[in-house]
Amino acid sequence: MAQHNAFYAQSGGVTAVINASACGVIEACRRHPDQIGKVYAGHNGIIGALTEDLIDVSQESDETISALRHTPGGAFGSCRYKLKDIETHRAQYERLIEVFKAHDIRYFFYNGGGDSADTCLKVSQLSEKLGYPLTAIHVPKTVDNDLPITDNSPGFGSVAKYIATSTLEASLDIASMCATSTKVFVLEVMGRHAGWIAAAGALAGNGEGEPPHLVIFPEVHFDRDRVMARVEESVKLYGYCVIVVSEGARYEDGTFLADSGNTDAFGHRQLGGVAPTLAGMVKQDLGYKYHWAVADYLQRAARHLASKTDVDQAYAVGEKAVELAIAGRNAMMPAIKRVSETPYDWRIEAAPLAEVANREKYMPHEFIREDGFGITEACRQYLAPLIQGEDYPPFENGLPKVAHLKKARVERKLPEFTI
Repeated sequence: MAQHNAFYAQSGGVTAVINASACGVIEACRRHPDQIGKVYAGHNGIIGALTEDLIDVSQESDETISALRHTPGGAFGSCRYKLKDIETHRAQYERLIEVFKAHDIRYFFYNGGGDSADTCLKVSQLSEKLGYPLTAIHVPKTVDNDLPITDNSPGFGSVAKYIATSTLEASLDIASMCATSTKVFVLEVMGRHAGWIAAAGALAGNGEGEPPHLVIFPEVHFDRDRVMARVEESVKLYGYCVIVVSEGARYEDGTFLADSGNTDAFGHRQLGGVAPTLAGMVKQDLGYKYHWAVADYLQRAARHLASKTDVDQAYAVGEKAVELAIAGRNAMMPAIKRVSETPYDWRIEAAPLAEVANREKYMPHEFIREDGFGITEACRQYLAPLIQGEDYPPFENGLPKVAHLKKARVERKLPEFTI
């Protein structure tokens, strides 16, 4: 096989382990010098490809690339920029192919969620139409855990571990003060349409009266009267109430409790503020003293508390993406397959992108408790392995050590392109 170059880019909201996938891709590419020459990374995701703003990853040492495994954020820069249908935005897709041709890029690795899977699929389709041999592989990533086919999404396990831990620790705080102070604590977590992260908060307790006392999912219509009745019942029985609520909590008509009225670059409604909204209801309806918190970026950036399972899987999908590419498996995604529950075991399989793109995986009915306010044992069994194991980063002067990249730019060969 002739040697050609590879392109890697990160897309959408980052995770604590997306750079572990980058590490997997880059290290695997370096193990196949006969097929893959240089690896170029898009600066700020797909925008880097469109503007020909490429980073020469070959300038980074093996030590620096290895350090990506324990570095949170998006090392090469990510973006929220969706390439829409080919016919409407054909010029952008053709620009991608022009850039790839100019730099002899024949391998395209796009690390992101459902929208990125769609982009990756479209790029593979257009390259075929234009007669340019490009192998496009989607590397899965999303804290929302809503990608189909794969058992779970890299990035989710670490968020789940952080939220379960934070719920447990905050609950102990509230319990110790509830006699004379705060009665209700509300933790807002990510999850626009799927309640996987909120469900993870329920791992903090597993017995009668153990917090969280309520979990509010996007999949269960919000009923203010029912929620307030359960809060009041919890305070009377246990002295306090801990609530984990998804940012995507919504009323029966589909309206979000906390809709800002804006949309992001992917066309998604901008959410945020469901915790203070819910806390305000508690104050208005029940008069209890409350506190609330929004996990926000902390939950997806907490590499210091990452799940070892998640780190290992994030690296493995990156590594497998390269193996699929050099085997000629175009328009595919490495997916995690759960082999057994006890002991927990998994492997990586190939999934067609046509079955992944623009599809969301919601919490199954059997994972949500009958009253709608908690998780079932089946859900607990599913979630528990994903938060197992610790993979602490090295520390220096009391703080985690992270990778510092040179980000050496590749010389541009094409005219400027405006997006």
